[in-house]
Amino acid sequence: MGGINVKKTKKITKNVLLFILINIFVFGTFSLGMVYYGPFTLTRDFIVTTAMRTMNHQYFATMFLSEAKVNEILDKYKVDVTGKVSDEKAIATFKPTVEDDKIEYVDVSNGKYKAHLLIVNNPNRVVMGLASSLGKCGMKLDEIVKSNNAVGGINAGGFEDDQGVGNGGTPQGLLISNNKVIYGKEGQRYDVIGFNDESKLILGQFTLEEARKKKIRDAATFEPFLIINGEPLIKEGKSSPDLQPRTVIGQRQDGAVLMLVIDGRQPLYSIGATLKEAQDIMLRYGAYNAANLDGGASTTMVYNGKMINKPSSIHGPRYLPSAFIIKSADGSGKRQQ
Repeated sequence: MGGINVKKTKKITKNVLLFILINIFVFGTFSLGMVYYGPFTLTRDFIVTTAMRTMNHQYFATMFLSEAKVNEILDKYKVDVTGKVSDEKAIATFKPTVEDDKIEYVDVSNGKYKAHLLIVNNPNRVVMGLASSLGKCGMKLDEIVKSNNAVGGINAGGFEDDQGVGNGGTPQGLLISNNKVIYGKEGQRYDVIGFNDESKLILGQFTLEEARKKKIRDAATFEPFLIINGEPLIKEGKSSPDLQPRTVIGQRQDGAVLMLVIDGRQPLYSIGATLKEAQDIMLRYGAYNAANLDGGASTTMVYNGKMINKPSSIHGPRYLPSAFIIKSADGSGKRQQ
């Protein structure tokens, strides 16, 4: 029997490896080409919209498509809120009683995502909580809740976050707390999500002057609005397919406030939800008005001293500038200004 030809074996091994690499490259390139330029437009749109709504993985879209094409895909699913304004007259003015002044927690998870809903019967208890060093550094939600002697809350407006390393100290858009404008420029129009002096959720695009006329006491900026005056704004077939962690606030006609968070970006735990899925949960629980708040790694809910959801960041809860918080039932909570 002859011995093994080592040189020949090495040559064969190199040829096999080269063959495998070539096939991976060829078929991988072909697959990517089919995804980005082939007939599978929904798959392409899913990848693009999901990637572009993250801070660190936008290259999944920008490496393969032009800026114009990426914007075209994003614009296809943009929710048009132009001229949409909530009608506060359709919401009852809440007159709290001992029996009505309660908070209900509902687990609204399914096999796809983990989701949590707080129903706050007394809207007077929902106010804006701010980071104590706003403009310099944000605070984690549990810290904002604790510093205001509140019982719970959810994250609110967006903030400057260059390359995902922001410290949550600088809000984006308008920010109003306790009838005082904290951030915002006169004459500029903002997507406003806030409560007026009668604790009715006001949604619309307003200047600071218009917000004052509507007596908005607490508000932040984010988008899009999901439900206005009972009408869902994301229609069937027009929903962006991207799956993300979500934070949503809404109000029923009886005045009760709905606070929803949906975990995402955690494949073995909770993959996330589309905006339409978030909208549908709010409709199911009677929301007459509802709006999307800052989501992604910012999505956080705290209640009764506990972190209710599981934030997607590997670093844990993010530092935030603002939160919609729930005052204690006896009104002893004092807001930080």
